Order: sequence, then structure tokens, then C-alpha cells
Amino acid sequence: MTNVIMRQYRASDYAACIALYKELAQRHAEVYEDPTIAAHDFKQVFDEYLGRSDRRGTWVAVMDDRVVGIIGLLDRTGEKGVCEIEPMVVSTDSRGEGIGSKLVAYVKEETKKKGYRFFTVRPELRNEQAFKFYVKLGFNLVGGVELFQDLSPELGRTWKSGIEILGQKLRY
Repeated sequence: MTNVIMRQYRASDYAACIALYKELAQRHAEVYEDPTIAAHDFKQVFDEYLGRSDRRGTWVAVMDDRVVGIIGLLDRTGEKGVCEIEPMVVSTDSRGEGIGSKLVAYVKEETKKKGYRFFTVRPELRNEQAFKFYVKLGFNLVGGVELFQDLSPELGRTWKSGIEILGQKLRY
């Protein structure tokens, strides 16, 4: 595994984290077939994240003096003792080196120190790579399911079949 240092976010990491947010949005635009996702002002998006009242911590992964990953921890509003990973991004050129696993393990220990009862993440099913990654790391309990309807079918998004919950066939 690559020699990576995990540490708390610092103001000097700001530009690198905005670049990571941009990478994440570009990936999501591809996965979700929605180019508008990548058209945001990422400085504003990151500033809003930093200003969240439910943010309990932000950490970065540093390799060779370069920020290559970011992970954040949020309180789940209305759910005492429950925290959520948001965001979690590893730079495209550093994926596959165990950095994401190290970030999650590091923050998991931080959540235990803070006294949380549950450590959660909400990957979108369309992002199969992220979903499988989190399951591999032990996120294998289902606490809830978010159902929605596509109100813009004219955009021609492709929905996959193959998931069944409680006898209901669903698409993702």
C-alpha cells in the first residue's frame, strides 16, 4: 500500500480539495448521464460544504506533499449517534492504491472516538464502483432505501434492471 499520510483538512488544502470536488462532479456527470452536474462553481460548492453546521470533520490524504483524497464526516440530522461519510474522493490518478480504504478506516476510528453508534454512507446505486467499494469495506447493513421517480424522461437516461427489495423489482 502506498505511503499516505492522513490528517485534518487545513486552509492550505483549499485549492486541492476544490479540484477533487471537480473530479467527483465530472465522474458523477458521466455515471448519472447528467452533464449539468459538472457545470457547478466548485469554489462555491466547497465553501458551502465547509460552512455546514452538521460537519464534524474533514480529513485529507497526502502523498508526496500532494493532497490526493478528501473525506468528510457529517452528523445525520435528527439521528443521534449517527454519522455519515460525505464527501469521499480520491484523485483519479491515485485510485487503486488503497487510499480510499485508508481514508475510510481513519475516519471510522475518529467516529468511534467521538462516540457515534453508527457509521453510514449513501452511495448511489448507479455508481456501482463506489457501492461495491463500500460493501467491501464492511458497509453491508441496509438502514433505508431512497426511492424516486425520473421527472425528465425526455433526457433519455438509461436505467438498469436487476435489483429486488422485498419482492419489488426496481431499476437504478
